[in-house]
Amino acid sequence: MGLWSLFLVASAPVIQVLLIGMLGAYLASGYSNTLHATARKDMNKIVFTVFTPSLMFASLSKTVTFEEIISWWFMPVNLGLIFLFGGILGWIVAKILKPPRHLEGLVMATCSSGNLGNLMLIIIPAVCSEKGNPFGDQAMCSARGLSYVSFSMALGGFYIWTYTYGLIKKDAKVFHGNQSEPHRFTSNEVNTMEEGGQGVSTNQNILPVTAKSAEEVAETQLGTPLLNRGSVPDKVMNLWNKMKESLHNLVEELLAPPTLAAIIGFIVGAVPWLKSLLVGSSAPLKVVQDSIKLLGDGTIPCITLILGGNLTRGIRKSSIKPMVIFAIVCVRYVILPFIGIAVVQAAYEVGFVTYDPLYRYVLMIQFTVPPAMSIATMNQLFDVGQEESSVIFLWTYLIAAIALTFWSVVFMWILS
Repeated sequence: MGLWSLFLVASAPVIQVLLIGMLGAYLASGYSNTLHATARKDMNKIVFTVFTPSLMFASLSKTVTFEEIISWWFMPVNLGLIFLFGGILGWIVAKILKPPRHLEGLVMATCSSGNLGNLMLIIIPAVCSEKGNPFGDQAMCSARGLSYVSFSMALGGFYIWTYTYGLIKKDAKVFHGNQSEPHRFTSNEVNTMEEGGQGVSTNQNILPVTAKSAEEVAETQLGTPLLNRGSVPDKVMNLWNKMKESLHNLVEELLAPPTLAAIIGFIVGAVPWLKSLLVGSSAPLKVVQDSIKLLGDGTIPCITLILGGNLTRGIRKSSIKPMVIFAIVCVRYVILPFIGIAVVQAAYEVGFVTYDPLYRYVLMIQFTVPPAMSIATMNQLFDVGQEESSVIFLWTYLIAAIALTFWSVVFMWILS
């Protein structure tokens, strides 16, 4: 398989994303004003509650079986390592480069959550169709590849709609909390304003800090029992409250429509009699499965149009530093692929991964794809970091054509 052919294969899905994104940017611009902010928000709600769950369910229920879940047990481990290493590297980037606090989760999300769906659905069959590929017969390669990618997409969606969803949700709490919190002046700031001849109006939304006298503070301290401070029951109660809050957040994320659809899809795919009701030419409920798949097919175009629409504001209003974008690119296209080669090769040597070169290629390419487009859905859903995520997506997807081509050549050379 020649380098130019491989470049065309790797760049085709990225170019599709960019072209549809450009259409979304035009529709959201002043020339068209069709995809305005309210329309993007409403469309995004439909994507979150209908299209994405349909895509997850249709993919899993059709392609996954109980035997495959058992035999491909290393794939969820592999994806978990991607999210672990990517999250750690994203956290390091956020701590060193210090983006705004409400964007720290976005940085970690774009470093850890890859596009495990539409890009791989195009890349893997295209690679299989090329003469001289190291994965064997074209028909068998495409069939196996689609099964691997569907399983990858479903598992990736499960991770994204739990881990990444939680990160963006925390960003939203920080961002909207800062917006609604009034500024509190210290006594020094009040004194400085009074000395400068600027009185503080009581009609303004300003809450100056009131200073208590030393006697009042002393009385309050004496009136509080010493045993109540840091006592064991209080610590146990605080720990219990934190555990309840964490459990509540986990349940809430698991009940998000995409995650819930993925769980149901796993169950239907793993239980033969349930699968026979929906999947197959003679299935009595085949029309239901076809309808769900038809809805799922609208996920990628809608997400990409929304992404392009947000880009029109992002270029002008983004507060993300160029150095942060450069760091995200380095994490996704330099550090993670090297980690991927080490992880997959080590798992193969130990015996955790079968000989199948295509399976190992899919595991490696999972470390190399650009950020997941579902992140844009979450940003729009929580109304935080929309402009910044659009700019990050623009640069990471532009560079993806070259990066995916380079690493595909490296992976095939290793596996051939």
